[in-house]
Amino acid sequence: MVDLNHVVLIGRLTRDAELKYTAGGQAVCKFSVAVNRRKKNGDQWEDEANFFDIVLWGKQGETLNQYLLKGKMVAVDGELRQDRWQQDGQNRSKVEIVASFIQLLGGSGGGSGSSQGNYQDRQVSQQPSYESSRESPQNSSDFADDIPF
Repeated sequence: MVDLNHVVLIGRLTRDAELKYTAGGQAVCKFSVAVNRRKKNGDQWEDEANFFDIVLWGKQGETLNQYLLKGKMVAVDGELRQDRWQQDGQNRSKVEIVASFIQLLGGSGGGSGSSQGNYQDRQVSQQPSYESSRESPQNSSDFADDIPF
C-alpha cells in the first residue's frame, strides 16, 4: 500500500500573510485559514470553525503575499507536515499545511478585483489541463456501439 498525504481546503484567511526569508534567502509566506464545518447539536445545525496554518515557499509565496489578506477566500492544495522540537525539556509538535498551489477565490479582504482576476487567469494556465490532454471524438460516430452504459 502506498502512503498518501494530500490536503485540499477552501476557507478564509484569519490574518494577513507574513513574508519572511530564511538565512539562505528562501522566501517563506505564512498565513492561517479558517474552514467552517457543519455539525448537529441536538436539533440544530451549527458552524464550527477549524483553523489551519499554511506555509507557502519560494517565488509563489513572494508573488501571492500581497493578495493574501485577512478575509480573502482561498483554495489551498498541499500536504501535512509535522514539525517537532524540544522546548524547556518537553517535546513539542505542530502540524502545518505546506501548500503547493493556492487559488484566490475572491470575497472580502481588500485587493482590487481586476488584479485578482488577472492572477487567477495566470494560475489556472499554469496548472496541467487534463481536458486538453484527452483526445475527444470529432463526432458521435467515433464512439463504439457496444458501450455498456
